[in-house]
Amino acid sequence: MRRRGYTPESIRNFADTIGIAKRDNLIDVSLLEFHVRENLNKTTPRVMGVLNPLKVVITNYPEGQEEWLEAENSPEDESLGFRQVPFSKEFYIEKDDFKEEANKKFFRLKLGGEVRLKNAYIIKAESCTKDTDGNIVEVQCTYDPKSKSGSGTPESLRRVKGTLHWVSVPHAIPAEIRLYDRLFTHESPDTQKDKDFMEFINPSSLEIITGYVEPSLKEAVPGERFQFQRMGYFCVDKESSKETLIFNRTVGLRDSWAKIQQKND
Repeated sequence: MRRRGYTPESIRNFADTIGIAKRDNLIDVSLLEFHVRENLNKTTPRVMGVLNPLKVVITNYPEGQEEWLEAENSPEDESLGFRQVPFSKEFYIEKDDFKEEANKKFFRLKLGGEVRLKNAYIIKAESCTKDTDGNIVEVQCTYDPKSKSGSGTPESLRRVKGTLHWVSVPHAIPAEIRLYDRLFTHESPDTQKDKDFMEFINPSSLEIITGYVEPSLKEAVPGERFQFQRMGYFCVDKESSKETLIFNRTVGLRDSWAKIQQKND
């Protein structure tokens, strides 16, 4: 639990919540995860990491230009201050954040649609490129140079419904991301009659992928905790180094497991 980023405060708060009983009780692990989220939300800096990258190119952005944008580290703790994040013509977003066609409830990027890039500009998707199997490998966009966050221009105050996180391609740092999930698919696997608890092992309890993180994380040390914006809370693993960054997922931003269980039931 320590290696995944669970804090002593969150465990103590969990223990205080459940109290003491004279008989055995089954406590849903989502209650522990709630306290972890609550504690980490107040104490961890926000950063940007893309776990399932899709390349985006801004066709009307000057070739070879780059900017360093100011980003708030935490809205919960002003003492954490600000950091500089690089922006360029090419960057990564999450694959799930783009669709060629989508309904009105899809507030992320789609062809002909606009979104704001966190701390940066408003972009509009114009076209996309696919490989021989029909998979989208690149999205071409245009940007509004007057829409820079915090610039005070009318364009920068324009509201769009979606805001995406991103990582500049030339500055992206590759990282091994270990996505931990529930070990069992049932809340009480050892109490099911005529069934071995091993039948309830979750085959997706650990997924290891390669993602990209912003360059401010290059100096991250083992044990440091961060919130990857829109993705969840992550902790630097003890095997991590400057040459090979490794992040363990502590918990997601929301309890998605409850929805999965309800669907299965």
